[in-house]
Amino acid sequence: MSAALQSLALGERPSGRTLLTASWVVGHKEGAHRLLKNGEVVFENGEILFVGHGFEGEVARRVDFGNALISPGLIDLDALSDLDTTILGIDHYPGWAKGRVWPRSYVEAGPYEMYSGEELAFQKRFAFGQLLLGGITTAAPIASLFYRQWGETAAEFEAAADAAGELGLRVYLSPAYRSGGMVLEEPGRMVPVFDEERGFQGLKDAVSFIERQSGRHGDLVRGMLAPDRVETSTLALLQRTDAAARDLGCKFRLHMAQGTMEVDTVRSLHGSTAPVWLAKAGLLSERLVAPHATNATDEDLALYAENGVSIVHCPLVSARGGSKLSSFSSCRQRGINIAMGTDTAPADMLMNLLVGLITCRISDGVPDRVRSADLFDAATIGGARALGRSDLGHLSKGARADIAVFDLDDTVMAPSVDPITTIITGGSGKITRAVFVDGRLSMRSRQVANIDMERARVQAQAQFDGLIAKYPERSWANPPVSEIFPPSYPVEVDANG
Repeated sequence: MSAALQSLALGERPSGRTLLTASWVVGHKEGAHRLLKNGEVVFENGEILFVGHGFEGEVARRVDFGNALISPGLIDLDALSDLDTTILGIDHYPGWAKGRVWPRSYVEAGPYEMYSGEELAFQKRFAFGQLLLGGITTAAPIASLFYRQWGETAAEFEAAADAAGELGLRVYLSPAYRSGGMVLEEPGRMVPVFDEERGFQGLKDAVSFIERQSGRHGDLVRGMLAPDRVETSTLALLQRTDAAARDLGCKFRLHMAQGTMEVDTVRSLHGSTAPVWLAKAGLLSERLVAPHATNATDEDLALYAENGVSIVHCPLVSARGGSKLSSFSSCRQRGINIAMGTDTAPADMLMNLLVGLITCRISDGVPDRVRSADLFDAATIGGARALGRSDLGHLSKGARADIAVFDLDDTVMAPSVDPITTIITGGSGKITRAVFVDGRLSMRSRQVANIDMERARVQAQAQFDGLIAKYPERSWANPPVSEIFPPSYPVEVDANG
């Protein structure tokens, strides 16, 4: 670590001009990224003043990262913000038997919050730290509602907004809400059950949250409405959401075209796919940010392109479940804006970009329709475009100083001829050396501002173990944990402890 970097206070914005240099810099010119060999980036008061070579002005400090890539910070619009439950389903099927859908017995007993308020606040804080460790500077949080009483609460998101301010992460957020949920009536048969008034109240709470919180912590916190899923939303709730997003001047995110259960449920309820249903109601627009599109039809994608909807591509979690976007390159050719999301643990954007590259080439059947740079664009420029932020996702004069520095000297990295290809094929955010958000040093050498991630990791595991212990009561026929989640191999325990 350079002495100049070490001298910067973790968690604070340095006074005066700071000049960063490295063997490679991702610059920006005429709307597109450019690579600068031995480039320089200068920022002050959270704003980039210069990107190029040979800065001639006065600077307060110079930080040389050596053989590294100075990059715009990565943008994650489906960012994991809880202790991920999807990893429990990787090797345990079917999902309906593994606590992924509430059985009728659990609903009748009365769903309850399986985490305390303190635990809900902690998991956001821990997850935000993990995002920063991977070079993510802007995040729209996502969490599971499977273990919730119904939706998310304003109180936990007030704590999340404070955590973002303390750790130094740019966030777009508000509590998720829904009109209904899927209920398991018998093995394999799931039906939607609705309580529309509860959804309206959730939207009201989310709007109030955005009005109170947007712009806090030096504008690191802004609002995004988050109805949970299309199959658990009524038309009236989505109409009110779109109107509220328009009035607030914010985006709204809605998961749709992402799985067989959703497609079948929406077709049963509304007689079409979700995008067609929303298009008929006039609810597709540039305000809509739509993960995942893995089950989107050609008609659905045409409607996205026509109406300016942004897709949030989450290739890792999709591929784990055996699905993929068909395809990244064809969506780009249609003119659809593609942003990126992680949506699972590990919340590693570089790993997601590698999986996205691989799955696109498998889907296309040829390798030359997509390049590493296309995925990198989605994680930077594409995310900024989805948010309507011309000052994010790139390094150029006037942009916000959201910067990630990736190590090209890491011993696990292959010899490099092109830094973008190198960091994506390396496939791990563990090479992130430093992160600046709005000019503030939020992460340095695996240390995150205002949180001890090693101690937090121990707390996270204990909290997750407690959640797993509650799975039997919300799983069909209430089997023990050992049957719900059997280990990969038989476990032998030391008799002596």
